[in-house]
Amino acid sequence: MENARGVLLLSHVGFSFMEDLAGTVTARGLKIYVLSSLPEPLHQGSRPGALADLADDVRVTAEHVLTPRNVEDYLDHLEAMGASVLCCLTVWEGYRHLMALANARLGVPDLDEKQILELRDKLTLRNRLADAGLSRGRASALTPETLAERQREGCRYFVKPVNGIASFGTFPLTPDTTWADLERITAEAHSDTVYASVFTTNPGPSDPAGPSGHQHSDMAANNGANPDANAGHEVDFGVKFLVEDYVPGREFSFEVIIVDHEPHVVAVHEKREVTEAAGTVLENAVVSPPTSLSQEEIAAGICWVASVLDILGLGWGCFHVEARHAPSGWDLIEVNPRVGGSLISPSVAALTGGPSLLDLWLDSLLTARQPAGFLKALKSLSFAMDGSTQSGNATFFRVFYADPGTIREVGLNDDLPLQPIVSHVLLKPGDVVESSSREVFLGQVLWRMDRADRDTALPELLPASERAIEIAYETERG
Repeated sequence: MENARGVLLLSHVGFSFMEDLAGTVTARGLKIYVLSSLPEPLHQGSRPGALADLADDVRVTAEHVLTPRNVEDYLDHLEAMGASVLCCLTVWEGYRHLMALANARLGVPDLDEKQILELRDKLTLRNRLADAGLSRGRASALTPETLAERQREGCRYFVKPVNGIASFGTFPLTPDTTWADLERITAEAHSDTVYASVFTTNPGPSDPAGPSGHQHSDMAANNGANPDANAGHEVDFGVKFLVEDYVPGREFSFEVIIVDHEPHVVAVHEKREVTEAAGTVLENAVVSPPTSLSQEEIAAGICWVASVLDILGLGWGCFHVEARHAPSGWDLIEVNPRVGGSLISPSVAALTGGPSLLDLWLDSLLTARQPAGFLKALKSLSFAMDGSTQSGNATFFRVFYADPGTIREVGLNDDLPLQPIVSHVLLKPGDVVESSSREVFLGQVLWRMDRADRDTALPELLPASERAIEIAYETERG
């Protein structure tokens, strides 16, 4: 097989940013090898063909979840056909441990499977960082007893799955929260084809489900789960919840590339609007660089992130570190061993004026054995330890979520003070959006501007951007 140098991409149910990843790989003159789990019934007629159009070789398995054996068998197949697989990459966090297994076989420096599975356990992770003095909060397993105790205490607490994905089942604890609410979310998780496998507890190296996560723009219209009617308190499909001290402050994310234990913060995003709903947390509007932080506060955040990553022993990879900043300092929300969702990667491209976060992650893998040249370029794009950045660009993006109902009309609004550089409308007329404890994405829009002009442009753009995607429903929503 001539010119068979390529990259193995892992796809969950036929999606996981395959079009974006394919473009990143082909731009480097490399072949594309795709291993995908079985798409949902709605997409089984279209996605395998779409993947075949993108890739040089495709295998779609018979189940909705990839396993280590699937990866091993496909690598055997590629080896037998003479392919030279340079590395493996996936943006679906549920397969991040499988990516690590593949890269270990290929001899590519990466995290190991154990580290990825440890990041998935949010209960242990929170307390581990608290023990190290890097988090002021602690977490406990949520049971009917601890639920009642925390409600009696009357302090602010937050509930989330121990092994969670995106914002599914994450919400502030209130006096009205009941154990039945947790059972309902558990039933939704179990009945969701896309997400059912990623809520398993205590996964090990042989667990085919593996850790969780999802890239936002892969959401489809009808992925909302339809909860079963479960009467008893013994409903348990493997979903466990934690309750943790509420982390105060404004929310940010650090986009980090680590090469040989040296972290580089490529971007810092500020979440200008965060909506904490009954069963999820929605991130509505994001700006970069942050508008509410001083250079010194950004520098403190970069130093804190480096300490978190060091304590966890994370020496390679791409990370989306979610944190909050308050007068008391920085504290952790989550450490995600992947590219951030929604428009984080294109935002990085707009900020750097060149490579996206996907570009940088792939290049870090391709150059991992001899990273000197890549490291030089990466340093020139990243924040300095003093909180400064050489980029003269700023970005703003808004994510839109659908409400339950049948969509009658949906489309982009051209009447805006600044035209976007990226816009995606993910749903279409006729789509039915069900009520669910995870977000259902409608679309997303990204703007770029000169950082020197941002303070003038953003006050007008922020409210105007709320109507960047217009939608009407067939019926009134409850």
